[in-house]
Amino acid sequence: MRVQDVLNQPLIGLVGRSGSGKTHLMARLLPMLKAQGLTISTIKHTHHRVDIDKPGKDSFIHRQAGAHEVMLATPERWVLQHTPANNSTPELPDLLLHMAAVDLILVEGFHATVPVTIEVYRPEVGKAPLFQTHTTIAAVATTQKSCVPSGLVALDLEDIASIATYILGAARPLQIT
Repeated sequence: MRVQDVLNQPLIGLVGRSGSGKTHLMARLLPMLKAQGLTISTIKHTHHRVDIDKPGKDSFIHRQAGAHEVMLATPERWVLQHTPANNSTPELPDLLLHMAAVDLILVEGFHATVPVTIEVYRPEVGKAPLFQTHTTIAAVATTQKSCVPSGLVALDLEDIASIATYILGAARPLQIT
């Protein structure tokens, strides 16, 4: 697989404030998109510390002993743990290079890098919408479509089929400069 092929995969982002329902929407979209015969991968960005390893396990011991990367392989899946030299968040293109080519990549987070994003916005959560300040937001999946300003596509958060259709038409490759 050529680097350009991997980086030219269509992707779309899901963004929103904590508690807005991004993960719930993702979990509802994936089966619908997969039922259409698509292969889909996801990338989840978080600002929180996460460690999938457990103290005392061999892979934990390998990493603690200084391994730069530790791959854990099982019959069901494999996981690559990579420790960046400067403990910084990796860039989206670098992550894509570690993934297999698929029909669509759904990205939760990385709002500044993903060319097209959908905000999951629930006014009842009581947090300000991101669409007021984030220029990559093209659509808002919400429980109250009347709050979406003109110029943005308003999507009913409960109409998963319409959101899936929008995603298939709006997903774009990453713009590498």
